[in-house]
Amino acid sequence: MATVKAIKQYGQNFLKNPKVLEDISNLVDVNEEDLILEIGPGMGALTEYLAKKKCNLLCYEIDHRMEPFLKKYTHSKTVIIYDDFMKRDLKKDLLGFEFHTIYLVANIPYYITTPILLKLIRSDIPFQKIVLLVQKEFALRLTAKTGSKNYNDFTLYVHHFFNSKLMFIVNKENFSPVPKVDSAVILLERKQPTKIKDEEEYFEFIKQAFQNKRKTLKNNMKFYDWDKILKILNTMGYNEKVRAEEISPENFQKLWELYR
Repeated sequence: MATVKAIKQYGQNFLKNPKVLEDISNLVDVNEEDLILEIGPGMGALTEYLAKKKCNLLCYEIDHRMEPFLKKYTHSKTVIIYDDFMKRDLKKDLLGFEFHTIYLVANIPYYITTPILLKLIRSDIPFQKIVLLVQKEFALRLTAKTGSKNYNDFTLYVHHFFNSKLMFIVNKENFSPVPKVDSAVILLERKQPTKIKDEEEYFEFIKQAFQNKRKTLKNNMKFYDWDKILKILNTMGYNEKVRAEEISPENFQKLWELYR
């Protein structure tokens, strides 16, 4: 089978293990009237398995060299857009599709993982499930539990919209070219977000709380009324030496609501 040389600029690492590709595709159980988005299909290794589901399929590929490999998947229910996903208006792109439920499945470049996930969340498109093959370190951060060293403000941000789960680790030897680190597959399942007043201010609040993880919450919250925060924390059983990673998502939300 013909191949193309990976371009470092695009963060290309092609997954070559059929078993892993099949396992990834099986994390979404779709009907023919559903729609799957795939970012960066490359030569179509994962696309092949997604196309077998006979649902609507929309792929974004920045590298025009992949067109000869992907054209065989293009038919009445599949559209491949050769453009930078980050520059696309997703809602506009979806106007040509009629679908019941929407999913996203992708092996995305390490260097742009956070911007892609932020774009998906901020698009306000109701993805039922998002399946991503990402750098292992990022997966551990996204799925971290309270008290873990990987638990941070981005963990809390994503947790507000999705329940996250690390499904399995993918050894770096499964890719070509071989990256420097292992990867992992994460599953994000949509949940009903808790209504929070001044939501954007809340996200800024938790970002500030994790500004310096070596410091206590008190030292990080210099732009807020610490005495007021401490009184609320005391009612929850925390003391003035508490660090941000010790506070659960539910308690962070409660802290914000009571503080504001």
